[in-house]
Amino acid sequence: MIVVETEDLSFKYRRAEEYAIKNINLKVRKGEFLGILGASGSGKSTLCLTLNGIIPNSIKGKFEGNVYVKGVSTREVSPAKLSTTVGLVLQNPESQLFNMTVEEEIAFGLENLGIEADEIRRRINWALKITGLQGLENEFPPNLSGGQKQRLAIASVLAMRPEIIVLDEPTAQLDPIGREQVLSLITLLNKEQGITIILVEHNTDYMLSFADRVIVMDRGEIIMEGKPEEVFEEAELLKSLGIRLPASIKIGAELKRRGILEKAAMTEEELIEALKNRL
Repeated sequence: MIVVETEDLSFKYRRAEEYAIKNINLKVRKGEFLGILGASGSGKSTLCLTLNGIIPNSIKGKFEGNVYVKGVSTREVSPAKLSTTVGLVLQNPESQLFNMTVEEEIAFGLENLGIEADEIRRRINWALKITGLQGLENEFPPNLSGGQKQRLAIASVLAMRPEIIVLDEPTAQLDPIGREQVLSLITLLNKEQGITIILVEHNTDYMLSFADRVIVMDRGEIIMEGKPEEVFEEAELLKSLGIRLPASIKIGAELKRRGILEKAAMTEEELIEALKNRL
């Protein structure tokens, strides 16, 4: 089942000379984990903002083509209404956190939807548990660590019970521990909860291991698409586009070039095993 579809999607911001995204045709299946790669300025964030209607409903510009969420055009539904289907998590969690306690932050969207108090309590408890924030209900959000803030942003989205979550570089400002916590949570949401994930993330090793499909953007267009192992096999092209590659793929690409290995796209564990077999 297709839950998100774009048709000839293009967008140019007001006063901008160039289109931020151009001719995007994309289909996302229910339960899929889609990774989005690209250098800064390639259009990734703009694409994310179109998927829950912030573009064109809140951010204005020249919008062409269509975005459909479960068959409904985002032109016809407000971002607030779409938030119960498509949740959006931004790079900087502090831009999404503005309540006095963790519990109030998670409850905010639910209260605005007029959900009954008992149901709000059930959803808060569930979101706290799944994001590992139990015991922090009364904590002041600015006092949390970076990883905890990002998990709180995700918890606030999860409480809305969306079928799809779009995450725009959610680990960009986190230390290694916070990054691991957030990426582990994203994996759990997809693999165990069945939530459709659309993730912009520079950690290509993680994408190789967990994404079902990857698209690569450059200058506002999708220039590559396929399974992670297919896309990352083009290591030199990705490098030329400014995409950071993990050491295992860099080494794999060099060993493939020398005729030692047959493929480049491998995790560290796969690379070590391939070298053992080769020796």
